[in-house]
Amino acid sequence: MTLYQPFLDYAIALLKDRLQLESYPIPEGFERKQATVGKGKKQEEVVTTSYAFAAPKIRQIRAAHVQGGSSLQVLNFVIFPQLKYDLPFFGADLVTLPGGHLIALDMQPLFRDDPAYQAKYTEPLLPTFKAHQQHLPWGGDFPEEARPFFSPAFLWTRPQETEVVEDRVFAAFCDYLQAYLDFTEQAQEVTDSQYLEEILQAQLSYLRYRAEKDPARGMFRRFYGPEWTEEYIHGFLFDLERKLAGVG
Repeated sequence: MTLYQPFLDYAIALLKDRLQLESYPIPEGFERKQATVGKGKKQEEVVTTSYAFAAPKIRQIRAAHVQGGSSLQVLNFVIFPQLKYDLPFFGADLVTLPGGHLIALDMQPLFRDDPAYQAKYTEPLLPTFKAHQQHLPWGGDFPEEARPFFSPAFLWTRPQETEVVEDRVFAAFCDYLQAYLDFTEQAQEVTDSQYLEEILQAQLSYLRYRAEKDPARGMFRRFYGPEWTEEYIHGFLFDLERKLAGVG
């Protein structure tokens, strides 16, 4: 059992329980990818497994799970709502590298500077955030340019002990995902054409930023080469522009 497998198992079971889950197409060559890295006794197999679903109010739920031995474990789990809802994104980046654990968990807002939007989606989450932040202290600097894409309930932490990930981070992940699904249940379809356009532009802005700055790009290029990596990022992980253009 790898470190983040319980997170993935919990998420999929919960989604199946609470949503009318459907499969979402994963382009050929992306469901599973394997590479051998290192030399001699340091040689490791790195396996990247992809999962994808959709639901009535959700355009894409997708996960990338990277397993490369005890010093490389990654789960990137993101939920993208349908364009006719103003739901935030659910984002979990759970990363274990030789230097330790990097944990980022948030409901990333479409409109961070809109007080009404924050009252609707961030304020209800703040008690949960504060409860977990006691045990998961702030992880330090992150890029200034990234700040508009995160909410005041952004849980960013760098725990030293694996037990903290297995216990405290797992509890936070479960609570955030449950809260997100509560928002999804309550979400009402947007009919105002101007607001729909704003939602589209906000989603595209987020996806373009994430695709351009994807922190996993260097890792994937090293393991699987640049061609596979760019196609994986643009054709699967952040595929909205391709879908809107009728490609893929």
